[in-house]
Amino acid sequence: MTFEVDEEILQDFLVEAGEILELLSEQLIELENNPNDTELLNAIFRGFHTVKGGAGFLSLTELVQTCHGAENVFDCLRQHNRSLNAALMDTILAALDVINEQFDAVKSGDTVTAAPADILEQLHKLSRPESEDKVTAPTAPPVDAVKKPSAQAATVDLNDESNSSIDEISESEFDALLDELHGKSGSTVTAPAAAPESGDISDDEFESLLDELHGVGKHSMAATAEVETSTASVSDDIDDDEFESLLDELHGKGVHGAISTQAPAADNNSSADEITDDEFESLLDELHGAGKSVQTSAEIKPPAVKTPPPEAQPKPQPEAVTEKVVKPAPTAAVAKKTAVAKAEPTVRVNTATLDEIMNMVGELVLVRNRLVSLESTSEDEEISRAVANLDIVTGDLQGSVMKTRMQPIKKVFGKFPRVVRDMARTLGKDIRLELVGEETDLDKNLVEALADPLVHLVRNSVDHGIEMPIVRMQSGKEKEGRILLSASQEGDHILLVIEDDGAGMDPNKLKQIAMDKGILDQDGADRMSDTEAFSLIFAPGFSTKVEISDISGRGVGMDVVKTGITKLNGTIAIDSAMGKGTRLEIKVPLTLAILPTLMIVVAKQTFALPLTNINEIFHLDLGKTNIVNGQIMVVIRGRAIPLFYLRDWLAPNAEPIEKSKGLGLVVIVQLGIQQVAFVVDALLGQEEVVIKALDKLLSGTPGMAGATITSDGGIALILDLPSLLKHYA
Repeated sequence: MTFEVDEEILQDFLVEAGEILELLSEQLIELENNPNDTELLNAIFRGFHTVKGGAGFLSLTELVQTCHGAENVFDCLRQHNRSLNAALMDTILAALDVINEQFDAVKSGDTVTAAPADILEQLHKLSRPESEDKVTAPTAPPVDAVKKPSAQAATVDLNDESNSSIDEISESEFDALLDELHGKSGSTVTAPAAAPESGDISDDEFESLLDELHGVGKHSMAATAEVETSTASVSDDIDDDEFESLLDELHGKGVHGAISTQAPAADNNSSADEITDDEFESLLDELHGAGKSVQTSAEIKPPAVKTPPPEAQPKPQPEAVTEKVVKPAPTAAVAKKTAVAKAEPTVRVNTATLDEIMNMVGELVLVRNRLVSLESTSEDEEISRAVANLDIVTGDLQGSVMKTRMQPIKKVFGKFPRVVRDMARTLGKDIRLELVGEETDLDKNLVEALADPLVHLVRNSVDHGIEMPIVRMQSGKEKEGRILLSASQEGDHILLVIEDDGAGMDPNKLKQIAMDKGILDQDGADRMSDTEAFSLIFAPGFSTKVEISDISGRGVGMDVVKTGITKLNGTIAIDSAMGKGTRLEIKVPLTLAILPTLMIVVAKQTFALPLTNINEIFHLDLGKTNIVNGQIMVVIRGRAIPLFYLRDWLAPNAEPIEKSKGLGLVVIVQLGIQQVAFVVDALLGQEEVVIKALDKLLSGTPGMAGATITSDGGIALILDLPSLLKHYA
């Protein structure tokens, strides 16, 4: 940035431009699929234009340059001068990547680097009409010869034989050049307002010449020329009627209307303001060239010569024009007020403030839990009524505050059309991405945390799941593959589904790869079900790709998914069928700020188990267990599940108990597709808790996610089941 700007203005730009750039990536892919969507095309054009305008205000020249190039391309598309194709979209997406990099540099306060020259050159090329791509080289120089030396062309001696530009043009082109300079079809006729014989021209004539050469519209030129002609003979001032007529000219009235409007005004002015028919025709020649002026003057001449009778004098005409010009102004003002009114309900709040409010609500929830616990032992009806009311209000407040932290998952889904499009083009596949439930809301922290796992899952579906078009057609499938990415709310959880109609997974092949990599032995493979075999893809270093590429083959993607989902207290399930496709289901809680838990007792100490992981609870005859390879197992509905005594891990120094005898409380938890059973001493019930981070002394303790204050005022540790199993089992 070239100068110090107001920090508030910069922050507003970063917020607004960030939202626009985030939306542009999704809009561009949508436009490629629907190239005839004019509204979407205009929205993209406005997006680049808005970012360019904000960057220009902040003097971010490099960012302005890139946005301007992209904006020009879409302006060309809007004018239907070029058609949209994959090559053009590749260039635009590459330019968008550069814009995002430049934007990130502005955000971090680093120096903004200019876009690569090849991208700017491609944008410049694509901003020109498609017809110019086929124009032959020899026809281009004469155009440049007319346009480039525009300032010098007015004073150059056209009879000078040494002028090389004249040697390169024909006689007809020479006449056309004279038309450009003097406004007539022949070089021997001079308009009344033309330059003197000496060859010099005045400043006004030079400005008019520049307008002629650089494409000013008819209405603007006519209005300017008429004002200059009328004021040159009198003074630089114009009266009200002339000003209204000028406004009428500037706001879209045609040439014919312009002349007829000014005719009454000319009659009312002094004789010095009147011009003859010949002068009027010469003026038109000066503005539009001989061909157009002859036709125009022929059409306008009768009203200019014939004077209408007094009763037919169009005196109300200026008033009518004035009314037409003035009326839109209040409408514009009303529109502005409406737009401001719509923007007022939205305010920007720092996320740190929301986090602080959420923590305070969490403390209020703990106090509520404490009061509810005390109220249960009280027989005072008034206290019971007050606590019940407090319980309701606290619950409503908690829900409202949670909503302020909610964001639609579209923030994550929006990046996948680009990911799928780029990978499909790289791999030569034809893939259609379907997004469902983009408006599903969940906690802001969850939205950010889900980004990486979902990217790996979608990339996995594109690379491993969807087959090549030829293979799909040979299998009787459609040439175009399909990937579904959906989100929906189920109670206090969010269900995410990633489904494809690809080749599916072969469980036997997965087992063999696992054995080859030393992840699994033959005995374990023989006892493993197909569903369990599918979970092998989450093992570190596991990959079905033989060759390592920049897309896959390293075996880290799905391991990242499992780790990320586990940190969110979520679960993941996978199912697949050969030749039909694969379906992955992810369940995560709505928020991480307040955690629903099951309070348990182990060796007279209270612990909190995340309710999201709990599958079922029941009494078990501990004598009906079996030991397999040194591990206690229990059979539940025909399925063998490992059984652990939490007392052995959480209270190793407590008084030992006799195992495998009597009844015990068993809690079965679900971790991914794996189930584990824990024996606990007692259950206290369900409770919503606020997670408090452990201090430095206890931080990093295996199996502990944090601590909380219970309803009876005590302290309970929150168990991190995956970490607990990894450390002790």
